[in-house]
Amino acid sequence: MNDSFRSTPPGQQWSGSNPANGAQGTFGHDAPKPADEGAEVGKALLVGLLGGLVSAAGYMIYRRLPDEQKERLNAQVRTVVAARINEIRQNFNI
Repeated sequence: MNDSFRSTPPGQQWSGSNPANGAQGTFGHDAPKPADEGAEVGKALLVGLLGGLVSAAGYMIYRRLPDEQKERLNAQVRTVVAARINEIRQNFNI
């Protein structure tokens, strides 16, 4: 590195570099750490797993329904989705 661009004297160590802990930059050892990152990841994983189980159970139940009930359910879902799309279009004036 060219010392003409250096803001500190050549003998002085760069601020923020601490070779003892390997931190880089000025925020290496001063940055706040999350309270319990592992617990948050565990919660997210549990919610994802439960969501997958519930959706799989719902699909298994849906598969066993008679065709008449499947058609009624599909019609209800289409109605709800169409109503929601119309509501969004009205909100955004599309």
